[in-house]
Amino acid sequence: MQQINIHEAKTQLSYWLDKAAKGEPFIIAKAGKPIARVEGFEPANPRSRIGFMRDQISIPADFDQMGAAEIVGLFGGSE
Repeated sequence: MQQINIHEAKTQLSYWLDKAAKGEPFIIAKAGKPIARVEGFEPANPRSRIGFMRDQISIPADFDQMGAAEIVGLFGGSE
């Protein structure tokens, strides 16, 4: 595993992070003493949530008008 100093890590951060993302971890050192290990991150089982309730619920055709009369009444208006 490659060890780099803090100055190099700061000046070339994008380069080193790209390497870590590709599976090449590295160690950041201060005055030759290791202080941090950097390695790529794999998200745990990313799943799409769009449509996760498909075929389990239904939305009425008048959804945008449901309770309209009650709402108008609550605000003192008349329909």
